[in-house]
Amino acid sequence: MTFVAEASELLAGTLDPQGILALTAQLVVPRLATWCAAYTDEDQPPVYVWHTDEDCSDDLKHLLRIEGLPPSGPPVPWGNDLACTIPLVARGRELGAIAIGRSGRFPPDYFELAEELVRRSALALDNARLYAEQKSTSLALQRSLLPPELPDLPGFDLAVAYNPAGEGAEVGGDFYDVFACPPSEDGRTRWRFAIGDVCGTGPVAAAVTGLARHALRILGAEGMPLSDVVERLNRLILAEGDRGRLLTLLHGELTDQGELSLVCAGHPLPLILSPDGKVTECATPQPLLGVVEDIVFEADATKLEPGDVLFSCTDGVTERRNGEVLLGDGNGLEELLASCAGLSAGAVAATVEQAVRDYSSDPGQDDMAIVVLRALD
Repeated sequence: MTFVAEASELLAGTLDPQGILALTAQLVVPRLATWCAAYTDEDQPPVYVWHTDEDCSDDLKHLLRIEGLPPSGPPVPWGNDLACTIPLVARGRELGAIAIGRSGRFPPDYFELAEELVRRSALALDNARLYAEQKSTSLALQRSLLPPELPDLPGFDLAVAYNPAGEGAEVGGDFYDVFACPPSEDGRTRWRFAIGDVCGTGPVAAAVTGLARHALRILGAEGMPLSDVVERLNRLILAEGDRGRLLTLLHGELTDQGELSLVCAGHPLPLILSPDGKVTECATPQPLLGVVEDIVFEADATKLEPGDVLFSCTDGVTERRNGEVLLGDGNGLEELLASCAGLSAGAVAATVEQAVRDYSSDPGQDDMAIVVLRALD
């Protein structure tokens, strides 16, 4: 039982399907058997073969290819050994098989231990496959919630960075978007951008993220003023009822003349970095979305002069923690941004992204999104 308990702990320590099969074979050999072969498909060659004598591995593979798998059930004579096949079955599904063989006598308790080990290996393998499927689905959903490509903004340098927390099995709540909108009445080219953070993760947060992104694009395409768009989005989120989530949002509009309008709803304030290294806040804090219906938002107006950099991010940057200290405490982000004077938008984004990673050795617990706009000289 000690062997089974230790084996279970080892199997539970990985979510790599191939690693689980390799580990199973190494647990069986030499403790219980002389050799072991792991299959995920009995009609295909084994994915892993382990033998106490490495020089015999090729001969064993050849024998398995010629003779096929040993029969299921207790070990029977097979080749020069006693051998059997134990199906990998978990939750009513057969995931493959483990073939084992032993030269000489095969004690009954060894076979029973092997059966128990394979049963636990099958469960670990099924968990790993389910995790891989969930991760793949989450990554596909996450990609669908981000713009497929960024537009070209003549006269401006644009860069973004996005890093979901964890291992990617859960859809994050951060998002960004940059898109063109109809020209102004006097013919100026306009673009709009957004960076937001939906409370929580998972499918419900993803639904709100999708609602926000599509609403911002649709309402922007209709030429609706920036503040009205944010008010409308707030009402849409509240109309979702229990499915709604709190949302912090920075929504902005930029013209080809560098004129900038911003609505900051509960979001970390955007910063402007001047060529001389001076960093200033450029928006007024306003309530986040999804709480109160009758909120009137006001847009702040400013202008990006040549060389100016507009920096915006989610709280995965400002609230990066090292012990009790946050990266954004005591003007930490402003000081970091000031060190980026003269850099391109991409270099600014990369510098901040690396600084967030280096700030603490602990893995980040929050998603991180960054949008950087630089007015070209």
